Amino acid sequence: MITTTLSSTVFTISASPLKVNRYNSKHNNSASFYSQIPFLYNPLSKAPSISRKSCRVRATVLKENEEKVVVEESFPAKTSPGDGGKGSGGDNEPPESSSSGALERWAIKLEQSVNIFLTDSVIKILDTLYHDREYPRFFVLETIARVPYFAFMSVLHMYESFGWWRRADYIKVHFAESWNEMHHLLIMEELGGNAWWIDRFLAQHIAIAYYIMTVLMYVISPRMAYHFSECVEGHAFETYDKFIKAQGEELKKLPAPEVAVKYYTGGDFYLFDEFQTARTPNSRRPKIENLYDVFLNIRDDEAEHCKTMRACQTSGNLRSPHSYPEDASEDDSQNVLHEADCEGIVDCIKKSVTSPPANQHI
Repeated sequence: MITTTLSSTVFTISASPLKVNRYNSKHNNSASFYSQIPFLYNPLSKAPSISRKSCRVRATVLKENEEKVVVEESFPAKTSPGDGGKGSGGDNEPPESSSSGALERWAIKLEQSVNIFLTDSVIKILDTLYHDREYPRFFVLETIARVPYFAFMSVLHMYESFGWWRRADYIKVHFAESWNEMHHLLIMEELGGNAWWIDRFLAQHIAIAYYIMTVLMYVISPRMAYHFSECVEGHAFETYDKFIKAQGEELKKLPAPEVAVKYYTGGDFYLFDEFQTARTPNSRRPKIENLYDVFLNIRDDEAEHCKTMRACQTSGNLRSPHSYPEDASEDDSQNVLHEADCEGIVDCIKKSVTSPPANQHI
């Protein structure tokens, strides 16, 4: 089981060791809370074996009458194929596994370094263009934020068509994530973030380039693509958090957009629960009384996206929250249908040749 720990005073979103001080030094004058979210797990063992520094993103200190961002336990993780549920490592680990582990750690470090560089480059561009235009910046962010989930689903559908990789839960969760980001975008449009033609032009063309890049990255290394998406969602969390701190009192005086009220309080919460894979269904029900509540919930949504993207970085780890019956026990886990695992297109082609056809009943 993957367990996410929560301290009552801390909320951490992990990132690459690069540029840690840039994140940690921004809000030293305000009290904050964190929760520790490690990026990656070694798929060859039950416990993380890759040491990493943490990059902390400050969160708003909520008042007593406001709902805190609760980081609950993740759902049980699947064991790695071939380890029999026992994991590996220790004194009995063969030299080949040790060499493979070292190579994997090097690959993870390289992937994270590239992702952080790309993320920081985009952030600098947005900071330059939108340093004093908040709603247009949010519109651009939300237009971009939807793209990875389209890309993931495109590649997964391709793998499914070829019989290489059948992961129904992944497609369900990624669609729910895109549905959530679409409503964020509708909210920003209602607030006037898309009023200027140049903002729409920039957002749409960045989205096209981002889609192509994400598809290629996901084909080569799903782990790297998920980590990059986590970096983007982490920046979105930080952006909204800073905005809430700076404009909180003014936001409380403004009415909530109608589309936000319908989405967060409309009554059909299946897709809302679906993208929050670190929570049990029905555990989060937002209240929307003003614009402050809207941005608070958007920020909390970004935190949930980060946790889901982090879970995806371990192959075969993601499960739909609705795939766990409320009355299911640990003994029932053996009756859950396990889906085919593969990492990238090369591995998919290899396993399509050497393994039996994927089970069609997904």
